[in-house]
Formats: sequence, C-alpha cells, structure tokens
Amino acid sequence: MITPLDNPVWEALCSKQSYFNTGSQLVKYFPANVAPFLGLQNWANTDLPELTNQLPADRSFSVMIAREVILPTTLEIVFTTPLYQLYCPVLIPFDNPAGFAFRKLQSADVAQMLELTETTKPGPFYKRTIDFGNYIGIFNNNKLIAMAGERLKVNGYTEVSAICTHPDFLGKGYASFLLSNISEQIIKEGNIPFLHVRKDNSRAIEVYKKLGFQIRADVYFAIFKNTSC
Repeated sequence: MITPLDNPVWEALCSKQSYFNTGSQLVKYFPANVAPFLGLQNWANTDLPELTNQLPADRSFSVMIAREVILPTTLEIVFTTPLYQLYCPVLIPFDNPAGFAFRKLQSADVAQMLELTETTKPGPFYKRTIDFGNYIGIFNNNKLIAMAGERLKVNGYTEVSAICTHPDFLGKGYASFLLSNISEQIIKEGNIPFLHVRKDNSRAIEVYKKLGFQIRADVYFAIFKNTSC
C-alpha cells in the first residue's frame, strides 16, 4: 500500500508545507536556504525530463524517496547514500532521571546550530532550516551541544530531523531525550513521528529502536545538480 511516507517531499510540498514550494506544480522544491529537497509526483521516465527543463544550475537538489530512481544523464550526482526510513507507531518514552534542561531554539541560535550540524553531519542544515519550526537544544556553558527538530510534514506524519550531539558529549542520552520529547509533541498533535537515517549509522538506529521506532522502508537519497544549463 502506498502511503505519504513513500514520497514524503512531494507530499509535504503538496499539503502542509505547500507554502515553501519555490518550483512549479510539476517540480516542487524548497528554497535554497531552507532545504535541498525536491519532489515529483511519480518519478517516472515521463516526468524526469522536467528536472532538466525546470531546475536552475546554480544550486544542488536532493531526492529522497522509498524506491530507487535513475536520474537523467543531464543531472550530475554529487553524492548518494542508502537510507532507512523509520516510524514510531508506539513511543517508548525516554527515562530522564538526570532532568536534562533544554529550550526552544530561535533565530539567534542559528549560528550555533550551523556550527553543530557542520561538526556532526546529521543531514542538510542551512540558514533558514529553522523555519521548519520546533527545534530544541541542550546547552553547556551557553554552547549548543545537542539538538533535534521537525522537518517534513505530511498528512498524518511529522519527520524528526537534525538529531545530533557534539562528539565531546556523546553517551549521555541527549539524543534519546530530545527525540523522545519531540516525538511526544508530534503524537499529542495527532501525528506519527518518522525519520531518516543512513544505513551505516548503526549507533543511531539502535537509539531510535529503543524509543519504539521501526524500520519501514529503504530510501534512495542523492544530491545532484543540473548540468544541462
């Protein structure tokens, strides 16, 4: 059965996040300083030429879909890696005996958010990625050391993203706590949390599974540029 999670970028830009669409009705994508993600409805051979026809050459784009896509030769693949998509039908809340303190992140925190994501590489994060909303973080001596937030929103589901901890503070449970907190909020809103993770990130996958996340699908992810212009 096909669900919104099979083609989440397209579904998000057609529904709850349609206001972000900077492309057309056939080729939808986020602003360059928000996210690189691009969506097509079917990713069929008849649709793919529109990528060459419509995409500017001055930026990179990403495809993230629950099936493999063969991109046209006019598009240069810069990077690709297989992902898992996980979802959380029943959350197992993180026990927080240490009482971690956190706060909502704001525009004044963007510089530190960019610094942390540059160090930890949780996935694409740009100056306006915070516009997706609901990012929270943990600080140590006024320095951001761990964070997580929401990204794609489709009917019935909300993605948790940018889950990262500074290397000097690993093993303390910060990522589990932040993911649990955000997932609880998503569930209270009547949605199901989901996320994406590199298949080789076994440490993160184990963390997610302990909170009730289950592997749902293999996901094709690639970063590419339009070289036909």
